[in-house]
Amino acid sequence: MPDINPSQGSSTSSNSSSSASYDDSSSTAGRIAQNSIFERFARAGFVVTGIVHLIIGYIAIRLALGGAGGTADQSGAMTELAAKPGGIAALWVGVVAFTIMGLWRLAEAAFGSSSSPDADSKKSEVLNRVKAFALAVVYFAFAFSAFGFARGSGKSSSGQSTGITARLMQTTAGTIALVAGALVIIAVGGYHVYKGVSQNFLEDLEGPTSSLVRRLGTIGYIAKGLAIAAVGLLVILAVSQSAPDKAAGLDGAFKTLGAQPYGAALLIMAGIGIITYGLYSFAMARYTKM
Repeated sequence: MPDINPSQGSSTSSNSSSSASYDDSSSTAGRIAQNSIFERFARAGFVVTGIVHLIIGYIAIRLALGGAGGTADQSGAMTELAAKPGGIAALWVGVVAFTIMGLWRLAEAAFGSSSSPDADSKKSEVLNRVKAFALAVVYFAFAFSAFGFARGSGKSSSGQSTGITARLMQTTAGTIALVAGALVIIAVGGYHVYKGVSQNFLEDLEGPTSSLVRRLGTIGYIAKGLAIAAVGLLVILAVSQSAPDKAAGLDGAFKTLGAQPYGAALLIMAGIGIITYGLYSFAMARYTKM
């Protein structure tokens, strides 16, 4: 009679069950993401994201050249967009698109990616779900911000950051939370830099990509990562100096950079980097796996 190992049978059954469970959940995410209307709005979200980054980069360069003021962050970009012809309509499109992008990432967090899992590591799947959830939170925040500016009641991101920092610094627990949050922000920035240097962002794309797309992604991710990390560093600086006004978000990071020796040149380079990420966002609208 053949030699049958019960533990082998149990392991095979368990693996089959786990694989079937993953296939069911991932196919659910796939069906959600591949709905034609859902997909079009989600991809439109990348376009709106690109426009926002183009405006942020433009404001940063304008500040470096001594032009009219403005807030070099998401709220400043949406303020300028709202003032342009058709800007309000674009913001409403952004509200819908960002909301759908948030729902798409939320589906990935709940059901897993529609792409094949890493057979050798369940940690990879867990990490992907955590990242998907974090992105869902970011996109819902974008949708909420766009909603405010579309209605004419948007608020400055830098002002909100300063106010929240001041309130949290009033208690020890709040101060600890600020430092922990700042470290997370720095880590996220570092991950963006790593993603650009290693070109891991190519794994998010489908189909053949040109050398131009690869260059835009590399430069864009590095520039955005450095900007994000700078925001976290400013929060730590604000806490260490008991100066909540220093935690002014991305706008504060750009203006701090501009105040350094050769600040104008550095600010122009940062602005070009953010614009590059905006251009790459247009490529993501076309090539991102969904």
